[in-house]
Amino acid sequence: MELVAGRTTSPTPELSRLGMVKGRDWIEVPELVREIDPLKDLRALFKLYFLIRKGRFQIVHTHSSKAGVLGRLAARMAGVPIVVHTPHGHVFYGYYGPLLSRLFAAVERFLALITDRIVTLTERGKWEHVRFKVAGPEKFVVVHSGVDLGPFLEVGADPGRTKEDLGIAPEDRVVGSLGRLVPIKGHRYLIEAAGLVLSRFRNVTFLLAGEGPLRRELEALAEGLGIAHKVVFAGHRDDEAEVISAMDIFVLPSLNEGMGRVLVEAMAEGKPIVATSVGGVPEVVEHGRTGLLVPPKDPDALAGAISELLEHPEMARRFGEAGRERASLFSAERMVERIGKLYDELLKGSEVRRCPHST
Repeated sequence: MELVAGRTTSPTPELSRLGMVKGRDWIEVPELVREIDPLKDLRALFKLYFLIRKGRFQIVHTHSSKAGVLGRLAARMAGVPIVVHTPHGHVFYGYYGPLLSRLFAAVERFLALITDRIVTLTERGKWEHVRFKVAGPEKFVVVHSGVDLGPFLEVGADPGRTKEDLGIAPEDRVVGSLGRLVPIKGHRYLIEAAGLVLSRFRNVTFLLAGEGPLRRELEALAEGLGIAHKVVFAGHRDDEAEVISAMDIFVLPSLNEGMGRVLVEAMAEGKPIVATSVGGVPEVVEHGRTGLLVPPKDPDALAGAISELLEHPEMARRFGEAGRERASLFSAERMVERIGKLYDELLKGSEVRRCPHST
């Protein structure tokens, strides 16, 4: 098994963890970038082709949009018998605008012709692909993204110490979120909701852990609302489990999510959830049992749900307990087992016993 990834300019804990998978290093292809760059894309395609040809793999499994395009093309060029793809992007939700969305959907339809299975993270993701005629339902398999629950089930840090380190008053309850500070994550609506919540509750601090291009804009918004002293921007954190442990309520205000892995992490720590009902989030958070779901881009609804949990701590406790139990359904072990079964099934169905380039 080999792990290959492109270069990223923003902190992404997932990439740093790749090198820890069973002690394996991962191979970086610097030319594989998110932006469309014809020269870099062509170089990345041929680098991937030579890597795959040299590896003589029987299965190539790609993830995300750019790597999915170049990786699948390179795999077929190299004669790999089985190609699997997992989409993680926002192609069908207007994130890129109508013209680019249609273009990307057309590209996905073409690539589906050279893909043996498409693994979506949620049922909704599967049926969105079918609705856009990417492929028939028989080509799809739903496997929820797996989370290493260990660090979140056994947090060693003292939440009080973490609050102190973050400059949060010990008596304050913490409403927190963790994620990149980019438009699709919807943080501006959370800050607007914070203004409404803080007009009713004094001993509450909002904690935003994550880095991104919107940080200054969000800080200015908090300043303009007069709540900057009650909103902590913690920046990028490697100690996610410790940061979540300091929260009393976890909020995900995204405009769209594939699944929302961070929700599983927060649930594993027993945190009640307030989240927007977008993408695959309703498959993770059970409304009224593990948290409260609200419409996206609605600060009033966010504020109402947060306030309800602040007003009813017993409800918050019940949600947290139910969430901890539900988190086990999204464990990494469960995901690996299902992906392994898929690989076995595809290998058994293939008449090719080894890659054509093996000696």
